[in-house]
Amino acid sequence: MMRVLTSLTFLYEPREDRILAAINAGRPDAWSCWLTRRVALALLERAPDYLTSTSDMAKRAPADLRGEFIAFEREAAIAKTARAMSTTPPDILKSSVTGAELADRLSISPQGEGFRLELRGQIDGAAGVLTRAEFQRILQMLHGLVVKAGWPGAPVKAQAVPPAAAADPKPFRN
Repeated sequence: MMRVLTSLTFLYEPREDRILAAINAGRPDAWSCWLTRRVALALLERAPDYLTSTSDMAKRAPADLRGEFIAFEREAAIAKTARAMSTTPPDILKSSVTGAELADRLSISPQGEGFRLELRGQIDGAAGVLTRAEFQRILQMLHGLVVKAGWPGAPVKAQAVPPAAAADPKPFRN
């Protein structure tokens, strides 16, 4: 059964050494799954390039300023989604831990102006369409937990964009 993703909470569980993704926690359509280190790190490694390649702002930015434009887009997304952030009560998260299954597949694909995020386990799954800002926020939340877990290979900075290579100087002509 595929649930519609309307809320997402992450929780690092040291005993499991995994990250819990609690979808719609506390609601009748709740579902949860474990993200392994490999899945979480792969997402954090690949997502910045994916966001950059799909960003209209990055496409229009001069090559030498592209990193700054991407950083601005990320910071604006975090500010835009700040009001939607809330704390999930610990008792609700406990019930999410109990019934969590291992995530078999995590996929992200473009859909309209945003992205479709799909998480599947062997039995159930959840999917939803996210705005760019929501996707940026999810990546920031996940990055924070990966750093907290102390997983080797964690990106040093969320969504780090390498500086653009300097182009050969263009000759001036009259």
